Amino acid sequence: MRVLFVAAPHRDTFGYSMPPPGLLRLGGAFEREGLEIALLDLAYELSSGALPHDDRLAEAACERIVARGTFEVVGMSVMGATLPIALLILQRLRARCPGTRTWIGGPGTTGIDEHLIARFPCVDVVVRGEGEVTALELAAACAAGREPAGVAGITWRAADGTPRREADRAPIEDMAALPEYAWHLLPAIAEYKRVTGSADGLVALDSGRGCVYDCSFCTIGRYWSRRSRTLPAARLAEEISALQIMPGAKSAYLCHDLFGANRGQAVAFCNDLIARGSPVPFEVRARADHLDFELLQLMHRAGGYRVLIGVESADAAVRERSHKGLRRGTDMLQVVADCARAGITPILSLILGLPGETEAALEASLDLCARACLHAGVNVSLHLVNPEPGSAFGAEFGADARAVAGIPPDMAIGAGETAAERELIAAHPDLFTTFALLPGDVDHLRYLHAIAVELPEILMRYPRTFALLREEGAGATASATGLYRAWKAHGRSFEAFAAARGDDLVRDMLRWEQALTRAAVRGVPPHADGRVMVAAEMIEVGFDLPAVARGLTAGERTHREPAVTLLAITPLVSGSPMSAAATLRIAPDVGELLSRIDGAESAAALERAHPGIAPVLNRFAASGLITFERDDRAQEIAAS
Repeated sequence: MRVLFVAAPHRDTFGYSMPPPGLLRLGGAFEREGLEIALLDLAYELSSGALPHDDRLAEAACERIVARGTFEVVGMSVMGATLPIALLILQRLRARCPGTRTWIGGPGTTGIDEHLIARFPCVDVVVRGEGEVTALELAAACAAGREPAGVAGITWRAADGTPRREADRAPIEDMAALPEYAWHLLPAIAEYKRVTGSADGLVALDSGRGCVYDCSFCTIGRYWSRRSRTLPAARLAEEISALQIMPGAKSAYLCHDLFGANRGQAVAFCNDLIARGSPVPFEVRARADHLDFELLQLMHRAGGYRVLIGVESADAAVRERSHKGLRRGTDMLQVVADCARAGITPILSLILGLPGETEAALEASLDLCARACLHAGVNVSLHLVNPEPGSAFGAEFGADARAVAGIPPDMAIGAGETAAERELIAAHPDLFTTFALLPGDVDHLRYLHAIAVELPEILMRYPRTFALLREEGAGATASATGLYRAWKAHGRSFEAFAAARGDDLVRDMLRWEQALTRAAVRGVPPHADGRVMVAAEMIEVGFDLPAVARGLTAGERTHREPAVTLLAITPLVSGSPMSAAATLRIAPDVGELLSRIDGAESAAALERAHPGIAPVLNRFAASGLITFERDDRAQEIAAS
């Protein structure tokens, strides 16, 4: 029996820039049993141009499936955002190939399995939860010509058309028993990166499964039966290390949401990678109450460079209303500070507009973001919640939840865009609440959406300028929300707003942060025929801005005594990922010397014109102030 597993198409560039690990595990499970299996990633097909980005998508995707040959079974893997297009594809496939059995599975089916069977004749079976064991048993029943009755973990259509829901399947206990990835059944990683133009080389890995929590806005805990299991440390370290020989693979994205919850496994995993020489950088997803400096430091030594932390809200009552279950006393800013000390970039993810969020609670969340961003390199991501089917919010608010024009759903980026999808979503709003927002005042939702879109970039680019403006503000403008509203009322860019509203210190701080941004974007100048190139941008300011920045980060009142300072802002060649640029205080004579380097001469020529300058150039290069190609001759000059 021939089986084809298909990942539904979408245009979320983060998702389609890497092979889906769940599909690869399924392929490995079938191959391990000697069964004929094929995989098709329609997200890749869409990004490569093989599928159109228009209303022909469902029909064209069906054609791609049919072109792969004849299969007894076609199974679709879906998230909530890709469920509509998957159903449309299966409808067309049923019309083209009526004898083909159709399965559907993935988190997008959570809690609505019986509805899918009842409403969509194109779906024969919904596979609930993990698919490796269930799909093999289901395939065996199909191959034998039997009904799927008795196969745990499925919901299927009986002969009379009604849904039949079999018992839940227990989660796989021994994660070491998971099959190897069937990498060869999908395009190479280098091809994924080529078609998306992604240079990060990030590869998703199935590092663990499940979640013991039941956050109201999430389906993950329910999809995995409120269980959390991690891949054995040695197995995970081996799978990460294997990326070294895969062209295009540069770093690993560990998909499990709870890194550090099983502390023993996390420590053993990091130590294993350290013993291997920390061969491949990786990033993780974690809760703040599972992280501390010791673990973060170990993670950094192992090659970890980034962690996504689900904060949701800075207000404890709002978190409790959403059943976040964060450990009491967790100090979010301390976690951020620990990340900074360990050299790990934190991405703080917050949800605006959660039930019970007051103006004070919103202000607390934005204040947390503003204070966190004072640690260079912190990322902030703000969202509005989509009450997904199968989640507690889906059950509570799904009947009244609706999409709001002009506010794209965060959980459905790059999906639901064709006319047929929109029509299907409108016809079954209870099944597709991934595309909806929590019910509420539309104007307030638009206000929150504007904050989510506009404020993070300002906080990440100008955190100190923003902090100084708040410090100078009175009344409402001393708050993050008040300052945001004042900026928007100004009607111009944030830079123009800050320059017009602030004093000399604010304007100097703005200049410095703009220079930091330029250095990060510019990067290190390339070597040019051995010529000495200035890598730094120099600015003269009237205050000791690095000292001011340290005070802001520590929560101290700003010291505003004038202190003329010459700063050199340089792009970083290496070091902590927490920042892409560095700042050095330099003496006036150093600034004068740097200003004379015009990029036209080599190190040897400068040494001939200024005997004894070579060691100075060497020190400048080590500090990132200049760059030049230090070949054998230049090394001799520098050492002379």
